[in-house]
Amino acid sequence: MGNLLQENDVFKETFSFSQAQVNQFAEVSGDKNPIHWDEAYAATTMFKKPIIHGFLGGSVFSKVLGTQFPGEGTIYMKQEMKFMKPMYVGTEYEAIITAKAVDSIKHRATLQTQVVEKTTGAVVIEGEANVMNLTKI
Repeated sequence: MGNLLQENDVFKETFSFSQAQVNQFAEVSGDKNPIHWDEAYAATTMFKKPIIHGFLGGSVFSKVLGTQFPGEGTIYMKQEMKFMKPMYVGTEYEAIITAKAVDSIKHRATLQTQVVEKTTGAVVIEGEANVMNLTKI
């Protein structure tokens, strides 16, 4: 069966997004707010330049949970996210997922989910997820 997820297990994934990916997310989601793509508009805001959609930034959790940690077969049951700071195109970020509680009988886990700016360590997304996986938890 392989290694099962254990409390305090940690997984880290480095990632970034291009403006093309932000534009694709705007198309798919329908969120075409100019704060995400229009430099002139964004310059007039508190952010001074376009920001990545919060849910695009948080989508890294879906990728990691469904493919790597715990991996294939994972079912998302809940995700809470607080958007602490803006995310920007071309900036390196790190997703950090920590197993806080594991129920091997029900095959469920509660995970701390964070995105931090790789260079500064500043937390940009803070959250918690509940997942189920019949073979990896």
